[in-house]
Amino acid sequence: MIEKQCTIKLPVQLSGIGLHSGEMVNLEICPAPVNHGYKFQRIDLPEQPLILADVDLVVSTERGTTLEFNGARVHTTEHILAALYGCQVDNALIKINGSEIPIMDGSSKPFVDAIISSGIQEQDAKREYFELTENIPWEDTEKGIEFLAIPDANYRITVMVDYNSPVLGTQHASMYNIREFNNEISRCRTFVFLRELEYLAKNNLIKGGDLENAIVLVDRTDSTAEELKTLSKLLGKEHLDVSITSIGVLNSCSLLYENEPARHKLLDIVGDLALIGRPIKAHILAARPGHFGNVSFAKVLRDQIKKQQDTGKYFNLTKEPVYNINDIEKMLPHRYPFLMVDKVIELTENSIVGLKNITVNEPIFTGHFPGNPVFPGVLQVEAMAQVGGIFALSKVEDPHLYSTYFMKIDKVRFKQKVLPGDTIVFELILMSPIRRGLVEMVGRGYVNGKVVVEAEMLAQILKDKEE
Repeated sequence: MIEKQCTIKLPVQLSGIGLHSGEMVNLEICPAPVNHGYKFQRIDLPEQPLILADVDLVVSTERGTTLEFNGARVHTTEHILAALYGCQVDNALIKINGSEIPIMDGSSKPFVDAIISSGIQEQDAKREYFELTENIPWEDTEKGIEFLAIPDANYRITVMVDYNSPVLGTQHASMYNIREFNNEISRCRTFVFLRELEYLAKNNLIKGGDLENAIVLVDRTDSTAEELKTLSKLLGKEHLDVSITSIGVLNSCSLLYENEPARHKLLDIVGDLALIGRPIKAHILAARPGHFGNVSFAKVLRDQIKKQQDTGKYFNLTKEPVYNINDIEKMLPHRYPFLMVDKVIELTENSIVGLKNITVNEPIFTGHFPGNPVFPGVLQVEAMAQVGGIFALSKVEDPHLYSTYFMKIDKVRFKQKVLPGDTIVFELILMSPIRRGLVEMVGRGYVNGKVVVEAEMLAQILKDKEE
């Protein structure tokens, strides 16, 4: 099934404190056109500059992910990007009247709730996935960070965190499908160790931090009441009643899950990897991740996207065919010289892969550019249509009693010449469920991994024969 890009239906507004700046910020998530991606707009600055959510624009990963373009910055972008990605929103404009995304409750849930309240609007453009084709490892041995991406039909993430702490110990978290994000991951809050707070406060960070927007983990019990009072004053939170009763969580703030910190690290990965600009189909495994590691690995994946685009898409042409030429002749009414599918090598519930071998012996070359034979584009489309017809007829009993009639061919593009000796591999994917015999598909033809033709097609299958 072809997935369409999505945006939100209506603008939604949120307000909150920036975790590090301590400033009140107003934010508006707005609908955006197809292929827009995620963009931030600093409406408080002259000319209201736009900042694309792009991994190449990351300028800092200190306690959050910061983007900058032409001198305009936006800090702590990961939670709202994770929310948009988790809600499978492809295009959004995020207007903000300050430099930092509000921390809200320390999770992505407020953003998710706002997006859902707006509603999701499907758009008239295909969602282009990054589908990994090989294993991609990356590590930073000095920092002890490891990532591995492996091909998968879904977007899966498995996380391991280990801070040599009696509080966390070693924790794991998993997400088997992006549809789990909203309920299982988005609620999980950011966290900090008590021993880190003094450093953060003295470095002019976490001005907006309190027990309502971060989990404070305690891995020592020798702090005195006076030390905690001094720390509260340093944070500018004298009103907070800070106490420690045991190793665990400050002020007995209850965790939503035993592994909530690990789940939050997973949330951050979703937000940071959204910066590659494409939805992902891969299994991401991460050990001891953080924003630095997430962004570094996002750049590795961005390079892999370019590599795969340059390499092209290849199919195993040697495997046993689903339908050979004899099977095809029992399904299609066409015969030489108009039967243009040699075999079908793959058939699923919503897709088909078939191929045609081009030889100089075909009668079309007698008159089509003698001395410079080129396989006509109109026949490429016909061959693609026949592959689609085989898919449609595979869905009915007694396919030889049916005919396939094409009703519309749209968005046809020819990318390069097809010559004798080439093999065109046609891949067609169902765009919507088959209803009343109507079959809508999008197809591409490949030669040596490169797209040579593409089109969208609508056909109807009718039973018009008797035994």
